[in-house]
Amino acid sequence: MIKIAKMIVPALILACSCTASGQTRNTPAQTAPATEQVGPASGQPAQPASRRAARPAAPAPVTAQAEPMRSTAADRQAVEVTIYNSDLGLVKELRNVQIGAGEGELQFIDVPALINPVTVHINPLGATPDFIVLEQNYEYDLISHAKLMDKYIGRTIQIMEWNQYQDRQQIVEAELLSAANGEVYRIDGQIYLGHPGIKILPELPGNLISRPTLSWIYRSRSGREQQLEVSYLTGGMNWSADYVLMVSDGHDRAGLSGWVTVNNRSGAEYEDARLKLVAGNVNRVRPRNNMRRVEAMPMAAEMDMADAGGGFAQSEVFEYHMYDLQRPTTIKNNQTKQISLMEAQGVTVAKEYTTTSAPFGFRGRHGEPGPVRQPVITFFTFKNSRDNQLGDPLPAGVIRLYTADNQGRQQFIGEDRIIHTPRDEDIRLRAGEAFDIVAERTQINFQQLSAQRHEMEWAVTIRNRKNEDITVGILESAHGTWEIRESTHRHTRIDANNFRFDVPVGAGKEVTVRYKIRIGI
Repeated sequence: MIKIAKMIVPALILACSCTASGQTRNTPAQTAPATEQVGPASGQPAQPASRRAARPAAPAPVTAQAEPMRSTAADRQAVEVTIYNSDLGLVKELRNVQIGAGEGELQFIDVPALINPVTVHINPLGATPDFIVLEQNYEYDLISHAKLMDKYIGRTIQIMEWNQYQDRQQIVEAELLSAANGEVYRIDGQIYLGHPGIKILPELPGNLISRPTLSWIYRSRSGREQQLEVSYLTGGMNWSADYVLMVSDGHDRAGLSGWVTVNNRSGAEYEDARLKLVAGNVNRVRPRNNMRRVEAMPMAAEMDMADAGGGFAQSEVFEYHMYDLQRPTTIKNNQTKQISLMEAQGVTVAKEYTTTSAPFGFRGRHGEPGPVRQPVITFFTFKNSRDNQLGDPLPAGVIRLYTADNQGRQQFIGEDRIIHTPRDEDIRLRAGEAFDIVAERTQINFQQLSAQRHEMEWAVTIRNRKNEDITVGILESAHGTWEIRESTHRHTRIDANNFRFDVPVGAGKEVTVRYKIRIGI
């Protein structure tokens, strides 16, 4: 028989009940009994009568605090967030905290779940700072359905279920035997693999918390409000740059706009924060063992349009570049935020066509019969200089290219990724393959001159099916010792292993480049 308990359930049990969906209701705060009492006259902890006479009196200027002090995000006076390109953020908080005199505990709440606790730095401010941290603990054993059930293994809990035949609720007392891969109960001497209903726990375990918390054991000689500057590193924060290049009809001018995308999955929200972004590769020590893995959580997307007066100010810090947002912004947890970075018009760009030979071309006899078609790639290049309406360092990111169609509507034509680019450096973007330009290469001759020397003759044909004149760069490669013996067009040696031909091709025309190369010694 299943034991039916009385329906009168204490309010505290109901307040900390776990629902069937695994959600936990809030538990009202409970006041823990004081561990020490202070006498009204001497200021000394009160002792039992049997021990008062035996214990000699000693001065004790420090008074222990029974209840931990708590500081939440509501105490923040200011917060600054610096985000790096490597899943790293530096957070600086300024909080006003009321603490008691003597030794006590301060719970610093609303820190990110991915905080690196060993990087916490506490700096008491003011003319006469009086706050020393003796011990720090990072508490991240958070309340959840699974954690609560784990804490009650081997104990008796109550299960509230609905009796549909009698149209009433009933309470079942059950001993929780296991909570791994499904709950196992003993009820009236029988083993139940799971049981429907709402699980009711007698109390909330004291070693579980609802939010990640830094717990400090501190010492202070005067009980007063302290202004604390606290900084720490946290994971789960990243940013990247995204650009839009609007190419003109003539493909010689463009407008460039840049946005930064900030991702926050650190486990905390930063309201009205001063945001700084650092571009550059900061060296970090890789941990030997990953003790705790936190899964990435889904992120909501938000578009944050920054006006011209509230954009980023660029500066240098060490060997990196920093972008300082000139207005406060709120960075929510599990959020993707986009903020305007830069805007430039009238940028001079150049369009280039190139075709590249396959790497195997000079290793021996060509195996493909007849001509082999190879793609012709379209590139856009421009210089990041003041003379070209740019000149600020551009963080690494993706540039997406657009141009207008015959109806004046912008269409996407390709994208490419750039690295961190200082001023006065060239940027080269691969847009895609040209449709109306055909390139074919054919091996005309192969001759083995000796065991370590051979000679080949190649023909590369370019057919221009466009209604405009173009120039195509033919990029060829060779390895070891090589020499161009004959050529119909002038070539340029790029480096030890590469050379190129720049070939003008008229509209609707065809041009063939033939050359003979000797490789080996």
